[in-house]
Amino acid sequence: QVQLVESGGGLVQAGGSLRLSCAASGSIFSINAMGWYRQAPGKQRELVAAITTGGSTNYADSVKGRFTISRNNTKNTVYLQMNSLKLEDTAVYYCKVLSGGGLIPSWGQGTQVTVSS
Repeated sequence: QVQLVESGGGLVQAGGSLRLSCAASGSIFSINAMGWYRQAPGKQRELVAAITTGGSTNYADSVKGRFTISRNNTKNTVYLQMNSLKLEDTAVYYCKVLSGGGLIPSWGQGTQVTVSS
C-alpha cells in the first residue's frame, strides 16, 4: 500500500507559476510510474503528466511546453512545475502512482489549483 500526500496548490494569477509536490510513503520500494491528473468542475479527470522510473515523460497536449514533471526517487517524491498558467488550468490536481507487479494505482487526496484573471 502506498500513501500519497500532495502539497503546493493555491490561487495564482494567469501567467503565474506553481509547483506541486507529492510525497509517497508505505510500500515505496514497489513504485513504478508516477503522474499527475486533474479534474475541473463538470469534467472528467484527465492525465496531465506522467513519468516512469527511468525518467521518461508524457504530457497532455494542453500543457506541453508549460508544465514539467520530475521525480526524486531518493525522496520518493514527484513534482509538477506549472508555468504560464491559464484560467483553464483551474482544477483539483491529483497525484497517482502505480506500484507492484500488478501496477496497482494509488491516489492522493487532491490539491486545488485556481488560476484567476
